[in-house]
Amino acid sequence: MKKNVFIICVLALGCTAMAEQVEKPSPAIETQTLVPLTERVNVQADSACVNQIIDGCWVAVGTKKAHAIQRDFNLMFNGKPSYRFELKEDDNTLSGYAAGETKGRAEFSYCYATSDDFKGKPADTYKKAQIMKTVYHHGKGICPQGASRDYEFSVYIPSTLGSDVSTIFAQWHGMPDRTLVQTPQGEVKKLTADEFMELDKTTIFKKNMGYEKKPKLDKQGNPVKDQQGNPVYQAGKANGWLVEQGGYPPLAFGFSGGWFYIKANSDRKWLTDKDDRCNANPGKTPVMKPVTSTYKASTIAYKMPFADFPKDCWITFRIHIDWTVYGKEAETIVKPGMLDVQMDYQEKGKKVSKHIVDNEKIMVGRNDDDGYYFKFGIYRVGNSTKPVCYNLANYSER
Repeated sequence: MKKNVFIICVLALGCTAMAEQVEKPSPAIETQTLVPLTERVNVQADSACVNQIIDGCWVAVGTKKAHAIQRDFNLMFNGKPSYRFELKEDDNTLSGYAAGETKGRAEFSYCYATSDDFKGKPADTYKKAQIMKTVYHHGKGICPQGASRDYEFSVYIPSTLGSDVSTIFAQWHGMPDRTLVQTPQGEVKKLTADEFMELDKTTIFKKNMGYEKKPKLDKQGNPVKDQQGNPVYQAGKANGWLVEQGGYPPLAFGFSGGWFYIKANSDRKWLTDKDDRCNANPGKTPVMKPVTSTYKASTIAYKMPFADFPKDCWITFRIHIDWTVYGKEAETIVKPGMLDVQMDYQEKGKKVSKHIVDNEKIMVGRNDDDGYYFKFGIYRVGNSTKPVCYNLANYSER
C-alpha cells in the first residue's frame, strides 16, 4: 500500500476548493445542522454550472429530494461538516437490472465537465457530446485506462442502519464510449462523431438497445414540440442496433445480504454483452474466488458480516489500485490488476488498523478507451426499498 497519500483537499470531503465555486453559507445557514444540497447534474449529457459544483470538486446525481444529500454540521470530520446521504422507502427512481426491478440513487460524482472544458474546441463539440452522452469525457476526475492510483475516503455507519439494506456506498465507474456500436448485421465498429450524428437521426437508444426514431404526435396527430420549439421524438420498434452502455461498476464497496463487501468486476469484451450477468453474490461467493464467464470476472475481494462492521464511528479506507490492462479490439488481458485496501477506525479510544486486502492480484476494470471515475453516496440496488442513511467524508485521490 502506498504511503503518504497526497491530500488534494482542504474541506470536509477533501477537495481543493476553487474560490469562485465554493458555497459560502450565510449566517442563517450556519446555524442549521443539516443543509440540503438539491442541485443535480447529468454528467453524461450536461456540463456543470458554477452553482452546481459542491466544494470545488463534486456534483450530485440522483433524486432531488431535500433529505437525499445534505451537508451535515452535526457530524463533523476533522472539524468540517460531513455529507449525509439518505434514501427513504419510496425514493427509488431508476429501473433495475431485471424487469420490474427498481434502483435508488443519491451520490456525488468526482467526474464532470464545465463550459470551460469546451473552450477553444469546434462550436458543435458540446452538442455532439450531449447527443453521444460523453460530456463528462471532456472533464475532470478521470483516472486513465490501465493506470495506478491511490484513493482515500471515510464512512460513518450508524447503528440504526438495518442489516437488510442493499446499497453501494462507494464505487468506481467505467466510461463507456457510445460511438462503439453493433450494426443490425452484427458488425462491431467505432463510429466517428459525425457518423453517430447521422445514426441519431434515425435511432433512439434506450440503455444499450436501438429503436426507430419517430416523431411524437398529440391526440390531433400534430407533432409535439418542446419548450424551445424542437420536435419531440419517441422510440418505435427495435431496429437491431446496439450501443456500448457499460455494466457493473469495476469496483464497489457496499452492504448486501447481511454482509459488508468489496467487489471487483472485470469485462474484457470490446462491446459489453449486457445479457451476461456475471456478478458475484457476497453471501455465497468465497473471498478471492472469482465468478467467471467467457469475458467477465467478478471477485469478492473482502467481506465481513454486517454485524461486525464498526458502527457509530468514522472508518477510513485507503486503497491502491493497479487497473487491469486490456487489449481493446483483441479482447485480451494484457496485464492483470492489483488491489490493496487498509481500514482504520477508533475503537474504545484506540486506533484499529486492518489490512483487509493485501496487494492481491485481481481482474478489475473494463475494456474501454477511457478510464474510471469515483462516486460515493447511496446506490440502492437489488430492488431494495429498505431505508438507508449514512455519512461520508475525507475523499482524496492521486
